[in-house]
Amino acid sequence: MNILTKTADGSNTLFNETVGEHYHSSNGALQESKHVFLEAGFKFAIDKKDTKEISVLEVGFGTGLNFILSFAHCEENNIKLNYTGIEAFPLAEEVIKQTGYDEYVPENVWQGFIAKYENALIRKQALSSQCELAIANTTLPNFKSSTKFDVIYFDAFSVQHQPEMWTDEMIAHTCSFLKVGGVFVSYSITGNLKRAVKSCGLKVEKLPGAAGKREMLRAIKQS
Repeated sequence: MNILTKTADGSNTLFNETVGEHYHSSNGALQESKHVFLEAGFKFAIDKKDTKEISVLEVGFGTGLNFILSFAHCEENNIKLNYTGIEAFPLAEEVIKQTGYDEYVPENVWQGFIAKYENALIRKQALSSQCELAIANTTLPNFKSSTKFDVIYFDAFSVQHQPEMWTDEMIAHTCSFLKVGGVFVSYSITGNLKRAVKSCGLKVEKLPGAAGKREMLRAIKQS
């Protein structure tokens, strides 16, 4: 069961009773998504690559907040987006509609997402002339892709509640889908995560964290 909860910045998140944790920071769902994933990951990668086309892999698609913010940015800036989420336990469309996230993106972005969400769990969908979305309804260990991505959003539940997602093996599996020069971002910056990412040939940066967290991790694949 998922319980809707208001966070400190006024945006909502969901509490997952099975896992025992919110999908987003209680200090602000929207600000965390913008700070960690959109600004430090997505926009940084676009500027670094100087491109009008980008691919994203998200580990933990959840409510779709990271996706719709990325989609909106691409629509506003004429950037082609190829987005893949991994979600073992996808939320029902009706639950996602209750989040209120339609307030944070243009109507065409929200409606495009909602209209194609359930189909995207089956096969890749074109949400607009600029955006394609696929949501792999599988676990991270079982995820396979011939595609290498420009950006990885690592947004699993915390290591305290979902330790199996943060093992060296799972981090290495995730990083194997990143292009050379690609960007890996996560709200977390534990010592184990830094070591695991470095062992995959990535250069780690410590950045200021979202509200309530001192630091976050960004890493660039060197080889």
